[in-house]
Amino acid sequence: MVSRNNPSSPRRFGWLGRVFRIGLFAAILGLIALIVAVAIAYSSLPSYSELKSSPNGQMIRVHAVDGTVLVSIGPSYGQWLGIDQIPDTMKNAMVAVEDRRFRSHPGVDPIGIARSIQVRFTSGTWRQGGSTITQQLARNVFLTNNKTWTRKIREIVLALAIERKFSKDQVLELYLNKVYFGGGAYGVDAASRKFFGHSGDALTLGEAAIIAGLVKAPSNYSPSADATAAVARAQVVLGVMRDHGDITARQAEDAAPESVALAPEPKQNSVRYFTDWALPQLDTMIDEGSEPIEVWTTLDLNMQRQADVSIRANTPAGAQGALVALDRDGAVRAMVGGKDYVSSIYNRATQAVRQPGSAFKLFVYLAALEAGKTPADMMVDGPVDIQGWKPRNSSRKY
Repeated sequence: MVSRNNPSSPRRFGWLGRVFRIGLFAAILGLIALIVAVAIAYSSLPSYSELKSSPNGQMIRVHAVDGTVLVSIGPSYGQWLGIDQIPDTMKNAMVAVEDRRFRSHPGVDPIGIARSIQVRFTSGTWRQGGSTITQQLARNVFLTNNKTWTRKIREIVLALAIERKFSKDQVLELYLNKVYFGGGAYGVDAASRKFFGHSGDALTLGEAAIIAGLVKAPSNYSPSADATAAVARAQVVLGVMRDHGDITARQAEDAAPESVALAPEPKQNSVRYFTDWALPQLDTMIDEGSEPIEVWTTLDLNMQRQADVSIRANTPAGAQGALVALDRDGAVRAMVGGKDYVSSIYNRATQAVRQPGSAFKLFVYLAALEAGKTPADMMVDGPVDIQGWKPRNSSRKY
């Protein structure tokens, strides 16, 4: 039997070798760049005492169209709690639900990132974050929540530098005293005082589970806004703690977050529906900073008061109402998202999805009038097909 060599084999292996060498060279350059970036970030980090004394979060004053201050929003801080003053249940709850490998990773969790990417490809959306507690600390203290690759890279570099400069206990202490829990509360002590009316060093297991569950989405899981959602999230936290061996099944059952007593909420007026809707847009307009921000809006206070009175007077008992008043240029002059902001911060004017029904006829008639039609013009009431969309009457008749 005669063996013949494939003349293309040397060329193929030579091409693969070049690709491998180029890839290896690029990886080495990337590693060197990462080391240099981390070293620069390390040298520029404040000391631990400076980070403890520096507040995070900005004071924001929101003005109505006439200049009246609608609301002043700023960070609310409780007492700084040392790592030994924070209950173990609080520390364990936060680590379990936010970063289970906190004690072992270098600031970035490759396993968490890989899992997040896998979920992204299987579900088609980013359902699971890969940020560690250290990354969240870097984002909360030094960066904004803008979802860009540049910000994410800076977050990773800062997290690696923070882990080089501070111990795990120091990182966890900074995080638990600086992370945002909603309602303007930064840190576990401020959150505990806001939601439960006592200091953070006296948190029960059920209370700790509620607070730990807030970090993922403070507005959605706020116990003062949606107790059902807060309890459901707390049960998830307790389940994770049980699975990791932080608590027993009996302790998880006895925690009973649904029985936790909440501190009474101060009264808020309906203008908060508007400010809650408007303020998140700041992230797309300004860079990170610490200076106070003056926000000028289009809201008309007289129209807002009338809208609030109208909703309260005309909405049936047991039901909710919503109203938005727009000027010709699209400026929002009044916005009410419900009858009572304290009992429900859910903004039905911007968050609820409802069929407009016949209320949309106003816009149809206006478009017709602007196009030159008159009230005397006759129109055929018949089937219409607009690129596959076929509106019809509720009676199914024309």
